[in-house]
Amino acid sequence: MEETDYAPLLAPDAGEIAAMARSAIEALPPPVARAAREIALRVEEFAPDVLLDEMEIDDAFDLTGLYDGVPLTDKSVADQPLRPDTIWLFRRPILDEWSGRGDVPLGDLVAHVLVHELAHHFGWSDEEIASIDRWWE
Repeated sequence: MEETDYAPLLAPDAGEIAAMARSAIEALPPPVARAAREIALRVEEFAPDVLLDEMEIDDAFDLTGLYDGVPLTDKSVADQPLRPDTIWLFRRPILDEWSGRGDVPLGDLVAHVLVHELAHHFGWSDEEIASIDRWWE
């Protein structure tokens, strides 16, 4: 039996998922990319239990991403932000969905989750989402 080096087959870590998300931001139309760079990006293994409980989600693998902030459509210049608007990407659920699908590149799935969360921030309609994310075509 031949010995094989499986190191290149390791799952991407949080930094690599974040790099994929940042590449997806840079690929957006310039005005959208500029605004998207202002949103904090966090990659964690899973959503915290308290968040899952709050959202009434039983299985941590069911949540791939989350927008935490006040949508631009609801913001006022009089608002005092308590924390920065943040997009959370959850690495293990993303990897699980990717492996389960088996038909999309991981970077495309990360970009899709990111755009979905950006839609919450920008208050986009389904048509606006479709103009940015051609995922369903």
